This record gives sequence, C-alpha cells and structure tokens, in this order.
Amino acid sequence: MIELYYWPTPNGHKITLFLEEAGLDYTIHPVDISAGDQFKPDFLAFSPNNRMPAIIDTAPADGGEPITVFESGAILLYLAEKTGRFIPADVRGRKTVTEWLFWQMGGLGPMAGQNHHFVQYAPEKIPYAMTRYVNETNRLYGVLNRRLAGRAFVAGDDYSIADMAIYPWIVPWQRQRQNLDDFPDLKRWFEAVAARPATVRAYAKGEPLRSRPTVTEEGRKILFGQTSANAPAIK
Repeated sequence: MIELYYWPTPNGHKITLFLEEAGLDYTIHPVDISAGDQFKPDFLAFSPNNRMPAIIDTAPADGGEPITVFESGAILLYLAEKTGRFIPADVRGRKTVTEWLFWQMGGLGPMAGQNHHFVQYAPEKIPYAMTRYVNETNRLYGVLNRRLAGRAFVAGDDYSIADMAIYPWIVPWQRQRQNLDDFPDLKRWFEAVAARPATVRAYAKGEPLRSRPTVTEEGRKILFGQTSANAPAIK
C-alpha cells in the first residue's frame, strides 16, 4: 500500500498518474497547501522541504520498515524501480528517461512555476518578470516539441516516468500564455497522454479537492511568504 500525501497540483498529479498506470493500491491523504497542512509536524517528519507530494510505502521491496520518499521526481524513480515499470532496464534507455525526468525537474517545472506566479498570483504585475518566464516556458515547449518529432513518447516508443513528470506541467498551457497549435508534435503527444484511461482516472482523483474554495489572502501568505525565519522547525 502506498500512502500518498497529495494536492491536485502538477507535482501531485505526477504521482497519481504513475499509481493509476501501475494499478498500485494507494490511499490519498490531502495536504491543503493553502491552509498550511504542509507545515504540520507529522508531515514535516518525512517531507522536510514542506512540500507535497510525499509517500509512505508500507510494503517496500526489501520487506523492512515502511519507506518514506519526498520530491516528486524521486518518488517517480522509486516507484518505477519498485515495480520494474515505466523505466527501461537497459542502461541507455534508463539514461534517456532520467535525462528528461531531470529536465522537467530542473527546467520546465521551475520555469513554468515562476510563470504561474508572476502571471497569475503576484500582487504586483512586473512586466519584465512576466515576459521572462512566459518566454522561457515557450523556449522549453520548443525543446520538447523538437524532442517529440518522430517519437510517440519523450523517451521513444514507450510511455515512461518522463512523460508522467512532464505532462502535468503542460496541462495549464493556456494559463502559461502558450498555444499548443504552435507545437504540433507536443500537441499530438499531449492529446495521446490525456486520452489514456489512467490519466483520466488520475485527474478525477483531484477533482473533489479542486472544488474547495479558492486561495484566500491568508493562503497566499502561506504559499508565497515563506522564509527560513518563519518556516516551522522540524521536530
């Protein structure tokens, strides 16, 4: 059983995508990030960066005590290795999947995240910042579009954890001020992933949580006002 600590954000969706594809038993524990659930001591005990998602694997492969994993990319790698699925066994194929997983973790996610912040959430509209991150998101879409030319999926013929990591960050393309029609190979891939039954099920898991009230001003302070001084200490 996988205990998933989750909220329906791009990083949260990555993990439900894997769990639904693999057919693993799991239980969702909502972590309402605008209410500050990520600072609760029991969550910080195994997710020290006060970010979700995180998991507890109550039945690890070694048969030992439960294993906790935080950071979405690490969780995807852990689950792929646990199940032997969605990552190639050969060294070259595995290398390619991990390259594109890290591309998302180090590039697309952070840049699109800053795009979301300055375009959607920042109390002050800063044209330079908005243009900077919208343009960088656009550049990364171009990288992905070129990669997908002549390929069914990011790493080749087979769906992998690289696709699962990337797809949720493309879902809000309109909010990122992008146009999928400008990226035909990306759009083809995007529509193929969206149509997968496991993708439909994964996103349905988040709908009850998405229907909660929108972020309040206090929630904005929790989400965007964290420093080393005001973050709760881990006990």
